[in-house]
Amino acid sequence: MHSSNHIIKFAEDTTVEGLISKNDESAYRKEVQRLTDWCRTNNLSLNVDKTKEMVVDFRRTRRDHSPLHIDGSTVEIVKSTKFLGVHLAEDLTWSLNTSTITKKAQQLPAKAEEGTSPTSHPHHLLQWNHQEHPEQLDH
Repeated sequence: MHSSNHIIKFAEDTTVEGLISKNDESAYRKEVQRLTDWCRTNNLSLNVDKTKEMVVDFRRTRRDHSPLHIDGSTVEIVKSTKFLGVHLAEDLTWSLNTSTITKKAQQLPAKAEEGTSPTSHPHHLLQWNHQEHPEQLDH
């Protein structure tokens, strides 16, 4: 693996992250091809329809990024993606993640009235948070 690339694995999801410098994408593209080959060799299939690429580019003059191709299919380039529960946007601001969380939070009171949410009561929400972060129970 090239030092500018990282592979992040979580459950059945795999993320290839690559730093492109001097407009040379070759190491990144080779890493994606190596991952594709490894999957094929190990009888794993990549779902290209669920595979997305997000480009973060802060240069003053952005150039077009040619899409990746995996097994003859074009990988969709997206402006945002969800990574480990966090909504990331290509400009790396928190706006998208914050608005998504706010929208979910605004839906909680309506669900609580319907009795459909396990977090209908503040006590349940507190209990749920403590289960997620048991180290916070040591008060």
